[in-house]
Amino acid sequence: MSSFGIYMIGFVILIAGLAYGASVAGLASTWIVVGVIVLLGLGILMGVSNTKRRDPPGGPQ
Repeated sequence: MSSFGIYMIGFVILIAGLAYGASVAGLASTWIVVGVIVLLGLGILMGVSNTKRRDPPGGPQ
């Protein structure tokens, strides 16, 4: 499995825990959905930037 896949699995588990905690705390489901969507977008952006392949050293010859 790729580093990005592992990163996203962990991030989705984190989001699920936060969403469950928000529902137990009595937050409206509309705001929970908004928070989940925002966190998923943030997770994808962070996952891509943290797991992208770096350019090899040395420039064009």
